[in-house]
Amino acid sequence: MSSSQALLQIGELAQRAGVSHRTIHYYERMGLLRPAEREGAGYRYYDGQAVQRLEKIAALKSLGLSLEEISQVIDLYFDDPSGIKGKEEVLKILQTQLQATRSKLGEMQAFERDLVANIARMKTLIEVARKQS
Repeated sequence: MSSSQALLQIGELAQRAGVSHRTIHYYERMGLLRPAEREGAGYRYYDGQAVQRLEKIAALKSLGLSLEEISQVIDLYFDDPSGIKGKEEVLKILQTQLQATRSKLGEMQAFERDLVANIARMKTLIEVARKQS
């Protein structure tokens, strides 16, 4: 790392990226983020790439990816400067999500039809019961 590149403490990183300290620690535990350096007292220092990673995580979350899915693709964006590999993997994930959503929608529509039919049947049963009493 060049000495001209300033390292950030966790508070500075959190402020710059608009996330909490807890979020940074959580992302570290998940392997989404790594400090550039650690001091003997346990202090963590982050470089500019940490800010970029947090921004990329936020962007991927806004696309609907889970943190587990993000952990599968985040390194691709930083290993491949073009970002194509990362985008291809995100596309696969989004296509899978779309298929799952369409399947769930079909199930919900069938459930809705069943509910409408059951409601109509109950109304008929109530009418019949009222006429008989």
